[in-house]
Amino acid sequence: MEITKDTIIGDILDADPTTAPYFFEMGMHCLGCPASRGESLEDACAVHGVDVEEMLEKLNAHTNG
Repeated sequence: MEITKDTIIGDILDADPTTAPYFFEMGMHCLGCPASRGESLEDACAVHGVDVEEMLEKLNAHTNG
């Protein structure tokens, strides 16, 4: 799976639940709530003050091993 800024967090978690710690690390602790699962990665990073490019790099390295 190629994760982009526009990828919905719920889709990332559904495709690879082992990505959850990366979201917890950025301060996103409510991964089960519908609002957080429906956000794009870019929106979530903006809300939590995280550089989206760094998060993309981490997530894609993790999922594409």
